[in-house]
Amino acid sequence: MPYHGPEKDMDLLSIIVVAIALAMDAFSVSISCGMVIARPGFGHYFRLAFHFGLFQFMMPIIGFFGGMYLESYIRSYDHWIAFALLLFIGLKMVRESFKKENPDCPADERKDPSRGWSLIVLAVATSIDALAVGLSIGVLNRPILLPSIIIGVVCALFSVAGVALGNRVGSLVGKRAEAIGGIMLVAIGIKILIEHLAG
Repeated sequence: MPYHGPEKDMDLLSIIVVAIALAMDAFSVSISCGMVIARPGFGHYFRLAFHFGLFQFMMPIIGFFGGMYLESYIRSYDHWIAFALLLFIGLKMVRESFKKENPDCPADERKDPSRGWSLIVLAVATSIDALAVGLSIGVLNRPILLPSIIIGVVCALFSVAGVALGNRVGSLVGKRAEAIGGIMLVAIGIKILIEHLAG
């Protein structure tokens, strides 16, 4: 059913609010990534923003078309999956922060969460909640494409801001940046778990 008048604006505002709420985990993770990357360039910003935004765009669509079949699975396990993924990457970053640096390997290649499996794991972990949002939109019989686009774009923008902020913080804490970034990821995972278990 098409939207008309003020109701359309209210629906759009609701979508934006949901998009910002969903982007908070990606924003926090991007801060920790910005702390780790020594000199973030366009490629770092683009990869993190693109992947975080893409997964936030895709997850509501998957949840929307998954329908009631996925509801119990999503609600029962999504927070555990996000917690496990963030715990894994976070502890890995903390462990690597205590390793001796290899002078033959440039800093940007040693520690770059915007590449490889780490990037995919973080993108999945920060977008799982969007599955349930897509499911809810389907239950309400609302269109899914526009909300998904807004959710993805907002997440990408917040990711860019997070990397920039994290890099400024990282330059202040120096060599401790990777350990702090890893601890932040673990803390985000614990926060997600507690919020879901608390209902």
